[in-house]
Amino acid sequence: MSALRVLTILFVLNALFIGLQLPGAGRLPWVALEALVLVGLFALIPSSRWSHRLAWVVGAAYATLTLLAIASALLLQTLGRPLNLYLDAGLLQKSLNLMVTNLGIALTVLVGVLIVGWVIGAAWLVRTLLVRVMRRPPPLKHAWAVLGGAAVGLVLVPVNAVPVTLGGGELLVRQITLAMETHEATQTFDQRVGSPQAVDLQGGPVALDRLDGHDVMLGFIESYGVSTLTDPRYRDVLNKRLAAMDSAFAKAGLHVVSGRLRSPVQGGQSWLAHATLLSGLWVDSQLDYEILLSSNYPTLIDDFRQTGHDAVAVMPAITKPWPEGRQLRYSRIYDAGRMGYTGPPLNWVTMPDQYTWSWFERQVRKPAKGPVFAELALISSHAPWVPILPVLDDWQRIGSGEVFESWRDAGETPASLWRDPERVRQHYIQAVDYALAVAADYAVRHLDDNALLVLLGDHQAAPLVTGDNTSRDVPVHLISGNLELLEPFVATGDTILPGFRRGIRPDVTSAAAGMDAFRPFLHQHFATHISTTSR
Repeated sequence: MSALRVLTILFVLNALFIGLQLPGAGRLPWVALEALVLVGLFALIPSSRWSHRLAWVVGAAYATLTLLAIASALLLQTLGRPLNLYLDAGLLQKSLNLMVTNLGIALTVLVGVLIVGWVIGAAWLVRTLLVRVMRRPPPLKHAWAVLGGAAVGLVLVPVNAVPVTLGGGELLVRQITLAMETHEATQTFDQRVGSPQAVDLQGGPVALDRLDGHDVMLGFIESYGVSTLTDPRYRDVLNKRLAAMDSAFAKAGLHVVSGRLRSPVQGGQSWLAHATLLSGLWVDSQLDYEILLSSNYPTLIDDFRQTGHDAVAVMPAITKPWPEGRQLRYSRIYDAGRMGYTGPPLNWVTMPDQYTWSWFERQVRKPAKGPVFAELALISSHAPWVPILPVLDDWQRIGSGEVFESWRDAGETPASLWRDPERVRQHYIQAVDYALAVAADYAVRHLDDNALLVLLGDHQAAPLVTGDNTSRDVPVHLISGNLELLEPFVATGDTILPGFRRGIRPDVTSAAAGMDAFRPFLHQHFATHISTTSR
């Protein structure tokens, strides 16, 4: 084999292995040592049936690494973090369901075929290149020179002297390292939460008696992150919305305090953010979530039930059995099938937020015989952010949702919208604007001195929307007609939940506490009888 052929094969293999590092690679390396090692070794191996099978094995291994790299790239753009096989295997089914809902079955199948085709093609290409090296090997001195170059490069990798890499090797090492770190963190979490002593150490549920007799609503606005307030692409829209909310609240005699909390997630897995805020524990993985569910560790749900509240979950995004809700010990759970909605689904969104608020007031809060603690998942600002609905002025028309029939199949399809990232961002901020407008309208109509509405984001949107390496903070607005309920949040010197202030605009410059600080804060300021172990 001529030197030119060897260099050509080296060049192609080098490009293939460098490509494994493209997701979040930073500075791109020039040389992938795997290419040198493979060409050198297969130049020394005689061509035979077994060596050809070995070439297929190497090709299949490369195809597997390609799948890992693709998955990592997708997670970086959606959840803002790289792939962690220890955690993420369970997300496959949820991801497929989301793709089918937003893109349709045909396009989802096409995407799957393209990925499989790419993987098979990559395996075949690597195998073919290695077989060509064996069939027409270069002179032995060239083969040993290539292996020698790989050995030198291997020495240089740790010192970063030249831009060389072990693309596939580093990908595998990263997964092994993540698995070990995640296992250790999960074990620590399990020891804290899952042990028989965990409930005793916490002191059990804590009655928030200073909220006795008051309805408390916890409204999680999907993908409402701090970037909506700081990113020049979004802040003008949000500034206008917040100004309108401020004016409306003032006219209605409502008071508001705002701040920020740090979410454990970005771009998805909202249930981890919900669990973090409810439990007072940092729940940033599915494994930790499952440990929490299987334990008897108390949450705000238990605290409010201890106080005498009817603790309900309003979950319009839940369309299948949700045993997790029972494990969290809600008094009642209202999923999409139990909310009486007969209007059209809006792509992934089962029903618009205005219906959710209207139904909650009519069917849960108004007929309640005692105080209500409600967690509401507000999903109109969930991707794909199409169609964008207007806020209906006449809430009496909402009924069971038929009024939204005119928006069935309205606007363009998600597949069409998502071809243009800039237009996706425009639709995103319009969806958040709608969610805030509806929530504010509900507050003006239905909040009084005996109610507290905690309105907050669950997490930042995906990096496609926010950009890379953004804060995970989310805005929080506390709204009530009773100023005394809000005073603890702006008390000077508080170290549990710093940075909150009067008004609709959160401070975006100071450090934010994590969502796990919210429950301890309520214990400190709204419970009069609490053991020292639970502080």
